[in-house]
Amino acid sequence: MDSQLPVMLVSGGLFLLMFFIAIIGIRYKIPEVITYILIGVVLTSLIGESELLHIIGEVGIVLLFFMLGMEFPLKQLIGVAKKVTPAGSIDVLLNIGVTIAIVLLFGLGFIEALLIGGVVYATSSSITAKMLETSKRMANPESEFILGLLIFEDLVAPILVAILVGLTAGGALTIGSFSFIIIKVVLLILGAVILGQFLFNKLQHFFERHLNYDTFVLFVIGIALSYGGLALYLDLSEVLGAFLAGIMIAEVRKTDQLEHLILPIRDLTLPLFFIWFGTTIQFDAGVPMIPLLITLVIWGIIAKVIVGIVGGRLYGLTKRVSLRAALSLIQRGEFSIIIAALASAEIMVFSSVIILSTAVIGIVLFQLAPKITKTIYPQKKPEKVKLPG
Repeated sequence: MDSQLPVMLVSGGLFLLMFFIAIIGIRYKIPEVITYILIGVVLTSLIGESELLHIIGEVGIVLLFFMLGMEFPLKQLIGVAKKVTPAGSIDVLLNIGVTIAIVLLFGLGFIEALLIGGVVYATSSSITAKMLETSKRMANPESEFILGLLIFEDLVAPILVAILVGLTAGGALTIGSFSFIIIKVVLLILGAVILGQFLFNKLQHFFERHLNYDTFVLFVIGIALSYGGLALYLDLSEVLGAFLAGIMIAEVRKTDQLEHLILPIRDLTLPLFFIWFGTTIQFDAGVPMIPLLITLVIWGIIAKVIVGIVGGRLYGLTKRVSLRAALSLIQRGEFSIIIAALASAEIMVFSSVIILSTAVIGIVLFQLAPKITKTIYPQKKPEKVKLPG
């Protein structure tokens, strides 16, 4: 009798485990991203390096960013980007630029520094959006600024991932090779814009006619995977391709109906990406470069607080609201994980600790943000007006 457990049995047990741990996470307000990564770390010996798990997980991450792209037709995307560009530029400068400088000062190479800068850069969209919703802060004045900044990061991060994929694909880093990567990124973006404006913009009737067919989901997901696959063929990131495919589909103006089709498949496959990432983390040799690790965790918190306060003020928020926003941006997540997965084993472990640390600290600070801001900026009590007599 074969001692190895059947894949079907392992899969069933894994889904049941994910369900019960997710229930615990909901009860104690722990985001699923963290719990799924920890499941992967714990079950590494049982699951091993599963190619099937990786492929299904990649489908999930492609659908995540495909759906994100669907939220933004091109004109709306440009409008949001313009409004939040000052804060977004500070974000890039501090969390990528300064982080690269810190890593270089500790003696690592440029590609490693850029990878780590990418890990430190992006706030987790899924954790932040879910916590805004569950804490009933979505109607607060800072939520528009936070979501706008997340959108800006979601524009920058896929391009950064595509560049990193090109740089880590092999070969020496030269001005020519770097320029070639940028050219491919630009062509991929231009292709999406052209297809969106001149093809999908004219397909509303086609979508209306076929949207109610059960099989239409195959067509939509096929577009997401195809453009993501085209990006991979160009030695870029499937995340960038999927995001651009979503922007193309957004021109059809049927986002709500399409999301209803895709959401069940995304929710089934996406957790497997985070579990797969957890299985790639090996702590056998311990946590490397602890002084640099501590420095970057502290800097990652400080940098996001600066972005929130200064960027929030530039956005038009009050000091109090800007601080509340700043304390809600600490947690890293999806993009950091994608970038960390490109790194060597040592940098991957190093990055994983940064992600988990900032996620936990970020969740705590997010929940305490209203109390902290009230303590620092207490509301002035209205003065009593003495009436004559």
